[in-house]
Amino acid sequence: MTRTALPRTALTFASATAICALALTGCGTTNTEAPADAKSQTSASCADDSSSTSAGPVTVTDDTGHEISLDEPAAKVVSLEWQYTEDLLSLCVDPTAVADAKGFTTWDTAETLPEDVTDVGTRQEPNVESILSADPDLVIIERADRKDKIVGQLEDQGIPVMAMAGANGEDPVKYMKDTFTTVAQATGRTERAESVLSDFDAKLEESKKAIAEADPASKEFVYFDGWVNGSNVAIRPFGQGSLIGELGEELGLKNAWTGEVDPAYGLGQTDIEGISKVGDANFFYTGTEDPESEDYVELLKKNDIWANIPAVEDDRTFAFPAGIWTFGGPKSSEQVLDAYVDALTK
Repeated sequence: MTRTALPRTALTFASATAICALALTGCGTTNTEAPADAKSQTSASCADDSSSTSAGPVTVTDDTGHEISLDEPAAKVVSLEWQYTEDLLSLCVDPTAVADAKGFTTWDTAETLPEDVTDVGTRQEPNVESILSADPDLVIIERADRKDKIVGQLEDQGIPVMAMAGANGEDPVKYMKDTFTTVAQATGRTERAESVLSDFDAKLEESKKAIAEADPASKEFVYFDGWVNGSNVAIRPFGQGSLIGELGEELGLKNAWTGEVDPAYGLGQTDIEGISKVGDANFFYTGTEDPESEDYVELLKKNDIWANIPAVEDDRTFAFPAGIWTFGGPKSSEQVLDAYVDALTK
């Protein structure tokens, strides 16, 4: 099944893992080519980095409350989720192995993954033997609890496993930053983390100022992605508690989606009629240029309900650039901020 077909997008508000799996397998309907400037900038950033790596024992606590103690900062890290792969690269730590390397290079353009990094399979069911063959100091996985079989199999072999929740709908921006800091602590890269987060905070203030000066006619917005479901379009709004939605609100905008969302990722579900009820809000969305998938945006444009939505009539619909991972770390979040600013100031 193609990326935009999304069998799991019938979206029952299931566990955070199921919602995240949905996000990862194709709700991103985006171009498979990464913007060249994003990759070159991050590579240059690490080339110029002078941050030190701490030495000595390290103790971190993961999102399950489990304490991981290492004799020294982890140098050989296996990442089983794109957010942590991005975080490691932002910290100038090349992961020893990752899950779904091809998917990362397609959907997360905030950082460049070295071509020789070992791929250990899917994020939902990575290959344990491949992980063990990488001889890691630490494995980072997105799991809600430590009863997961992958966690148990790795720990049975003496591999330290850091299990992270992946999202927190109560304060997704803070959670994104806290997760980045935890990965930095485990790898002895806290000095680098402080620099990256300082850059993010500066970008946020700069972006907030740009939006205020532009003073858009409407500050309400809805961000969504979607896919073709038979002859219909399924739409996934990013509501309260979503990282991309909260980043918009940090800029002084107001997320107009008030429908039901899952508590961890802030993701909702609706159709064209549902999205038409948000009033005068601007529309931001993930577009698609995937040749293997039907373009849900083109199908929307053929619908009379869509054509009569104020944002559509007033030409206030904005496709975000391809390859921005909406569940990423500080560098992906900077890309999101740039996309908001570009849409509302040009």
